[in-house]
Amino acid sequence: MILAVASGKGGTGKTTVAVSLALSLAGGEGPAPMVVDCDVEEPNAALFLRPEILEREEVGQLIPEIDAAKCNYCGECARVCQYNAIAVVAERVLVFPELCHGCGSCTLNCPQGAIREVLNVMGVMERGVASGIDFAQGRLNVGEPMAVPIIRALKRWVLPPRPPKSEKASTQDRVHILDAPPGNACPVVETMRGADFVLLVTEPTPFGLHDLRLAVDVARGELGLPVGVVINRDGIGDQGVEAFCKAEEIPILMRIPLDRRIAEAYSEGLPLIEVLPSWREKLRVLYGQILEIVEQRVQREVGEGA
Repeated sequence: MILAVASGKGGTGKTTVAVSLALSLAGGEGPAPMVVDCDVEEPNAALFLRPEILEREEVGQLIPEIDAAKCNYCGECARVCQYNAIAVVAERVLVFPELCHGCGSCTLNCPQGAIREVLNVMGVMERGVASGIDFAQGRLNVGEPMAVPIIRALKRWVLPPRPPKSEKASTQDRVHILDAPPGNACPVVETMRGADFVLLVTEPTPFGLHDLRLAVDVARGELGLPVGVVINRDGIGDQGVEAFCKAEEIPILMRIPLDRRIAEAYSEGLPLIEVLPSWREKLRVLYGQILEIVEQRVQREVGEGA
């Protein structure tokens, strides 16, 4: 079970929901849940979970390195590069690691065999344990422009192979909760990709509605994933989010009121269920609703394929 917790808009309470949901499911009969902080540019789930880091691994992507003794400056590498990461100027080949996507086209197409690939370290992946749950996060090195390679490597590192679609989701399954970056750009798409369900955390304001629309377009429209909404700071703003969800037939699975105690807990690095224990059961109910939606989707897909 892979559950991506995302939000088009930053600051809606996405990490609050992801961390508290994982903690509410800890200690049950099934395997320990895992939180995977995919916001590699600004990971902050560890501030609430305070994990003990047990493993650490550098991660990056392969970029071209030119062997000047073999290169005849034909320019074929620059011609095939779709990202303008290589330029041939007179008798010099310039490589721009910030633009390189590690596709390997330049290496494969070099007629002189003058290009080899070397690892450009972009960040680090870490995993450990915290409060009865497993934890993993990625951290992008300062100055690196691309988060997607770190997120992709992090998911490969910690997520299990996908089971057949015909298998039902169960409360006995290990749930992997992916805390996505804010926004709707490539890092969010990579985090959502392959998820069973996307839980979108929003707020009932015009800004929240605007970015919720974009997030729904990405998750449901582009990736074909089922979505549900959590409205945080319920009671402020307007009814725009309500009307949108009703029109698009998106279930509102939980409402978290505007509560000073929650804000104070967040500012002190305390999870929601630590200061308001009654929310533990509410979050378990939320997860049960998500399981039901995923199971219905699987049954429908299996029926259509029969």
